[in-house]
Amino acid sequence: MMQTVIACVITAVVMLAIGFPAGIQWRKKVAEKEISSAEEEAKRIINEAIKGAESKKREALVEAKEEILQARNEYEREVKERRADLQKQERRLQQKEENLDRKTENIEKKEETLQNKLGELEAAREEVATVKKTQMEVLERLSGFTAEEAKAYLINQIEADVTHEAAMKVKEIETRYKEEADTKAREILSLAIQRCAADHVAEATVSVVPLPNDEMKGRIIGREGRNIRTLETLTGVDLIIDDTPEAITVSCFDPVRREIARIALEKLIQDGRIHPARIEEMVEKAKREVDATIKAEGERAVFETNVHGLHPELIKLLGRMKYRTSYGQNVLNHSIEVAHLSGLLAAEIGANIAEAKRAGLLHDLGKSIDHEVEGSHVQIGVELARKYRENENVVHAIEAHHNDVEPRTIIACLVQAADAISAARPGARRENLENYIKRLEKLEEVTSSFPGVEKSFAIQAGREVRIMVKPEQVSEDEMVLLARDIAKKIEDELEYPGQIKVNMIRETKVVAYAK
Repeated sequence: MMQTVIACVITAVVMLAIGFPAGIQWRKKVAEKEISSAEEEAKRIINEAIKGAESKKREALVEAKEEILQARNEYEREVKERRADLQKQERRLQQKEENLDRKTENIEKKEETLQNKLGELEAAREEVATVKKTQMEVLERLSGFTAEEAKAYLINQIEADVTHEAAMKVKEIETRYKEEADTKAREILSLAIQRCAADHVAEATVSVVPLPNDEMKGRIIGREGRNIRTLETLTGVDLIIDDTPEAITVSCFDPVRREIARIALEKLIQDGRIHPARIEEMVEKAKREVDATIKAEGERAVFETNVHGLHPELIKLLGRMKYRTSYGQNVLNHSIEVAHLSGLLAAEIGANIAEAKRAGLLHDLGKSIDHEVEGSHVQIGVELARKYRENENVVHAIEAHHNDVEPRTIIACLVQAADAISAARPGARRENLENYIKRLEKLEEVTSSFPGVEKSFAIQAGREVRIMVKPEQVSEDEMVLLARDIAKKIEDELEYPGQIKVNMIRETKVVAYAK
């Protein structure tokens, strides 16, 4: 088997050696044929490419020429259109120039006409001035007035007419608004007064202590007056022991000390043992009792008026007013009534009810200690209210309730009105005859101080003043203004409860006799 394989290999090698040169020769011929064929093909392709390029070139040239021609046509068309537009604009400009020329010509003609008219006007003005001067001279000669005198006369006439018209207008407006305001105010005040009715009992500034018998007077005086001196020293009051049977009068400007003395004296009389040590003990008990009463009365006032958040010291000061009177009217009851009235009035007009009640309750706060501190009760009340940090509106209402300052808030006006209502109720206050006469005399003196007033009479207990004016000095129109001035002066200079009606009368009499 091995030999066979070897023989095959040898045979293959021999055949390869013989056929290799022959194969090379054959392949060479084949390659030469392919090269010649490729060169021919390349020449053909080149020729075809040259022909195609020349064809493309011709086509491109044709297309370029067409595009150039089209562009030239478009350009020529645009040029024609622009030339047409330019021609139109030239025609418009030419028309505008022609119009401007015409307008300029018209303006020049108008200027010339205007100049002529101005000349004529100046001539007419000079002529009018001449005529006016001549007429003025004629008028001055006929009337007997110069131009300045005539002007002053006309001004006086116009001023008189204006005064008349102003007075009539003021009178008309005042009448209308007064009727409306009076009607509304009467409704509100009458409703508030009806809803807040109170009893009034006049109180005295002295206290009378009844005695079981006249023998008790001697015991109260004591040996060499030691008992009465001790009692007066401890309480600060004056004990008046006179011929009044079975009674002792306790007198003091401070109502709290007077009340302490009265209670202590009653306790001593009831106990029967009257000596300095016992007097001192009873005075201390009376002080504690009065302090408790003051606190209770202050709390009662706060509870009745529904005013909350008051400082405890203010409550005590309110309680002290139980023992204070003004023209016979109890100040605490008066303050409670003013608080109720202020709240009712505030409710009617839509104001702050709580603030109005608070201001009404505290408006006479200064009267609780006005016997101990210098100043009016208004100033003292303002200082106390500010000291205990009351609302500024409340402080202002206290300060303005007697017009010490001009009221700036609704609350202040309401407290003023409520205070006047409470003080002016029938039987609320009493006034001694001397002060009453002085008030009426002062009212007549104030009203008689105006020029043109002939006589004045205070009537209806000072609620109305009737004024007679001189007809030759005061005209009917001036009466309206004079009445306002008199009312303003009364408000500024006088103090009075309620309001005063100023009634002015002008009377002209003519008398003739038939014979």
